[in-house]
Amino acid sequence: MKKTMLALCAVLAAFVLVACDSSKPYEPPKPTMPSNVPAKPRLNKADDVVVALAKEGIECEVLRRRNSGLDCAAETDGGKVELEISVFSKQMRKYLADSIASRLEPPHPQTLVAAGNWYIWVRGAARVPSAAPGIAKALNAVVLTPKGPKTPKYPLPEIPGKPLYKNVDDLADALDKSVGCTKRETTAVGTLKCLTGEPGMKHCATLALHKTDAQRDAVLREGIKYRGVPAKLVTAGNWTINLCDRTIGSLVARDLGGVVVAYDGR
Repeated sequence: MKKTMLALCAVLAAFVLVACDSSKPYEPPKPTMPSNVPAKPRLNKADDVVVALAKEGIECEVLRRRNSGLDCAAETDGGKVELEISVFSKQMRKYLADSIASRLEPPHPQTLVAAGNWYIWVRGAARVPSAAPGIAKALNAVVLTPKGPKTPKYPLPEIPGKPLYKNVDDLADALDKSVGCTKRETTAVGTLKCLTGEPGMKHCATLALHKTDAQRDAVLREGIKYRGVPAKLVTAGNWTINLCDRTIGSLVARDLGGVVVAYDGR
C-alpha cells in the first residue's frame, strides 16, 4: 500500500509540473538579424552615415534630427529620396533585430539598407528603384526587402502618353486652372504640395513628375495599395497627382487630359 501511495504521489507531482509548465504564456521566438547583414561598418552616430555617403558622391541634406538618428534628402542617379537613418548604441543594440523585423512586416513594409549597428529606411524606393541598391553599395551594406506575400500588382487603366511636363510647376499651373493649386510647397524629394478647392473648402494635393513609365506606375500602385485608405490619383504622360479631395478626380482628369486611378480601400 505504501508503494502504491508513493507511485501515486510521483504521478501527481509529474502532473503538477506539467500543468504548471503548460500554464506559462507562449512567447514567440525573438527575431534574429538577417544573415546577410554584414557586421561592419559600425558607426557612432547618424551623421557618420551622412559623411560616408558624401565621400561616395551622394549628398544628403539633413531635414530633421531624432534621438536615434536623423532624416535627410539625397539625390541619386534615379531621382530624389528621403532617408531615415537609425543608429543603435551599444546599450540599444539588443533591439536592432527587433526593429528591423518590425519594419519588414506587412501591412506597411519598408525597404531598408543595413549593416553593422544601423539601418536606413529609403523612403521613395518604389519611385526610384535604383536608390536603395546604390546607397547599399556606397556604404558596403545590403538591401533588405519586405517579407511576406508580394504586394498585389493592382491593374492600372490605359494611361495616355501625353501631356508631358518639363517641371512640376507647369503641372501645378495646369491644376490651378482646373480646381486650384494654391499655397504651393516643394518637398525635399521633388514633389509639390498645394491646396485645391474654393476658400473654406481647401484640400491637399501632391504632384510629381517621373522619369520613366515604370517609375510612374510604381508610384500609382504604391498610392492605392493600402486597405482601409481610399485613394484617388490622376495621371498621364510623366506625371501623377494624388488628390485628398476624391470627388474632383474626374474633373481634373478631364481638364488635364489624364485618367483616374482609384482604390476604395475595401
